[in-house]
Amino acid sequence: MTHAAVAALAERALKWSALTTVARFVLQFAAQVALARLLGPGNFGVYGIGLAVLTFVGFLSGASFSYSLMLQPAVTKEDIRFSFTWQMIAGLASAAAMFAAAPWLARFFGDARVEGMVQLLSLASLFMAAAAPATYLLQRDLDFRRLGLIQLWSYAAGYLAVGVPMALQGYGATALGVACVVQAGVALVLTYRAKPHPVKPLFRHEHGGEALSTGKAVFLTNVVNWLLGNLDRVIIGRVLNAHAVGIFTLAYNLASIPNQLLVGALQPAFVATGAKLQDDRARLAQGWVLAIACILVLAMPAAVVMAMLSWDLVRLLYGVQWLESAWVLAVMFLCLPAWACWGLSTPVLWNTNRREYEYRLQLPLLALAAPAWWYFAPGGVRGIATVSCVVIFARAIVIVAATLRALDLRWSVLARDLGRGVGLSVLCALAVFTAQEVSSWTASPLVALFAGGIAAGLAMLAVLVFKPEALGRDAQTALSRVVPVFGPRLAPRGGTAA
Repeated sequence: MTHAAVAALAERALKWSALTTVARFVLQFAAQVALARLLGPGNFGVYGIGLAVLTFVGFLSGASFSYSLMLQPAVTKEDIRFSFTWQMIAGLASAAAMFAAAPWLARFFGDARVEGMVQLLSLASLFMAAAAPATYLLQRDLDFRRLGLIQLWSYAAGYLAVGVPMALQGYGATALGVACVVQAGVALVLTYRAKPHPVKPLFRHEHGGEALSTGKAVFLTNVVNWLLGNLDRVIIGRVLNAHAVGIFTLAYNLASIPNQLLVGALQPAFVATGAKLQDDRARLAQGWVLAIACILVLAMPAAVVMAMLSWDLVRLLYGVQWLESAWVLAVMFLCLPAWACWGLSTPVLWNTNRREYEYRLQLPLLALAAPAWWYFAPGGVRGIATVSCVVIFARAIVIVAATLRALDLRWSVLARDLGRGVGLSVLCALAVFTAQEVSSWTASPLVALFAGGIAAGLAMLAVLVFKPEALGRDAQTALSRVVPVFGPRLAPRGGTAA
C-alpha cells in the first residue's frame, strides 16, 4: 500500500474514530451522572475497587497475546489461531484467579461487598480476553467505523439499558458490576461478528516466539501502567474507606473522559498507521509533532477552563454529596495535556522497535510514587490526588523525551507550541475568572458554568478570528481539517500533513 493510500485510510479512520468517540463520551457522561446520583460515593467506591482489579486482570489477559497482530506487517491464519489460543488460556487463568482471590481482596479492603463485585467482574475479564484478537484485527484494518459503533452499542446496552434500571430498583453497586459484564459480553459478540477469525487451538507456531516476545513486553508494560494508574485507589481503599475511593474514582473517571476522547480517537489509528510507516521515520515524526501541537495549543487551555469550573460542575451534575470530589477533579483536569501527550507518544516507541522502553523508563517513577502515595494517604484524597498529578506529569515528560530521541528530534520542536498553549491558557483563565466575578451575585452553578464556559469560548473565538497565527502552523492545519470553515484562514499553503 502506498503512503498516499495509507494517509487517506488513516484520515478516514481518524474521522470515524473521533465521531464515535464523541458519541460514546455523551453516553458515558450521561450514564455516569445518572448512576452517581442514584448510587452515591460508597457504592461507586466498591465498584471502583472492583474496576481496579478488573483493569489489572484485563492487562494480564486482555491484550498481551493479541497486540502483536496489529504490529505485524502481515498476518496469517496461523498467527491468529496462535494468538487466540494463548489469549484464551491467559483469560481463563486470570478470570479463575480473580474469582478465587475475591474473599482475600474483600478482607484487604475491609468491605465485604468487594467479594461479590470482584467475582462478578471476573466474567467481564474473560469476555474482554476473548474479544481481544478480533478487536486488534479491526484496528489493524483501520476499521474504526465498526469498532466505534461496537463500543457505542455495547456501552449503551450495559450501562444505560441495564445499569441505570438496576440502580433505580435498588441493586446498589451490583448494578455497576452487571452493567460492566453486559458491556463486555455485547462487545465480544459484536466484535467477533464484525471480524470473524479462526478459533481452532494452535499451541506452537513458527513465528510464535516473536508474538510471545511482544506479549511479554505488553504484559510488563501493562503491569507498570496499572500500578502507576491504579495504586493510588488501592491505597485509598486500604488506608481510608470505600467512600473515599468513590470520591476519588468519580473525579478521576470524569476527568479522564476528555483524555479518552482525545487518545481513544487518535491512539489506535496512530498505532496501526505507524505500523505501516515504520520505515518512513520522517512521516511518523511529522504526524506525531502535529498531534502533540494540537494537545499543547488546543487541549491545554480547555483543561485549565474545566479545572476552574470543576466546583460548579460537581454541584450541578452530582449534588452536594459529591462536593468533596471537586478539588480532586480540578487537579485531574489540569493533568489532561500530560495524559494525552503520554498516550500519543507510546505508539511511536512501539513502532520504532522500542517496545520495552515504556515500562523500563517508568519503573523509577513507580519506585518513588508508591511510598509517596502511602505517606500522604492518611491526609485524605487531596494528598493522594496531588501525588497522582505529579506522577502523570512525570510519566509524560519521560515518555515524550524517549519519543523525541526515537524520532531524532529536540525539545525545541515543541517549545513554541508549549508557549502558545500557556499563553492561550492564561487568556482563557482570565476570561473565566472575570465571568465568575461578574456572576458571583447568583448561587446557581448553572449560571456560573454558562458564564465561564461562554467567556472562555469567546476568548478562543477572538483568537481564531483576529489572530489565528497565534495557534501556530501545526495546530492551524489540524483545526482546519476538523472545522473546514476555518481552512482558508488557518491552514497556510504547504502546511504540514499528518
